Amino acid sequence: MSGIEWTVAEHVARVTIDRPAVRNALDVTAEEELASTLRRLDADPDVRVVVLTGAGDRAFCAGADLRSEQRSGLEYFAYQHPGGFGGLGAATDISVPIIARVNGHALGGGFELVLGCDLVIACDEAQLGLPEATVGYLPLGGGVLQLTQRLPQAIAMELLLTGRRMTAQEAQVLGLVNEVVPRADLDEAVAHLVARLLACAPLSLRAIKQLAAETRHLTLAEAIQHRSLAVMRALGSQDAVEGPLAFREKRAPLWQGS
Repeated sequence: MSGIEWTVAEHVARVTIDRPAVRNALDVTAEEELASTLRRLDADPDVRVVVLTGAGDRAFCAGADLRSEQRSGLEYFAYQHPGGFGGLGAATDISVPIIARVNGHALGGGFELVLGCDLVIACDEAQLGLPEATVGYLPLGGGVLQLTQRLPQAIAMELLLTGRRMTAQEAQVLGLVNEVVPRADLDEAVAHLVARLLACAPLSLRAIKQLAAETRHLTLAEAIQHRSLAVMRALGSQDAVEGPLAFREKRAPLWQGS
């Protein structure tokens, strides 16, 4: 059993890393299962939002399971998933919006999973960090690339070179976390964010995410000229007709995702 559990209800997929004995760390089997699960959900047009979390209240995910004999040295390097840790840490091919529900510490690959999500809500007890250098490894599953692109160089390098953990509050100040709440309010905060996403046209959300990924490396002039199939699909959909109609009729739109 991999320890990756998931359900889908009312257009929301909830994916839980359920490996409490190892603080929700992932061995090779669990990491592959998480990657394949996320892509299965991304391919399902009924899924409009994914919520990723860890079981319990100790850890969101403690990264790679170093106690597993499946990982060592260069094998760890050779194994790296093309989408980063768990198929998410550096993914550019997932279009469904993903929320990280950070219920506890997110370390190593666990932090890379958080960095791969679009929106992050963390409990105020959570800590985040990349301790790979302290055990002779490297944050190759998205950590180096994400932090050096998203943070000032000195701060990114401090976190990468020292393995220092930061609080959820510090991560929010740095722009890596959207909201920090008391543990008792975590589910309510996530539900509020999910509701806001479900109020939007699902094809528009997917197209926005895909367009952002496709144009991130382009200049502004190049990005304006970029033509995305996802954008054309969204603008040519029935939902693109329904949205303005609902606005004129002063009612909530009924999204079809088509």
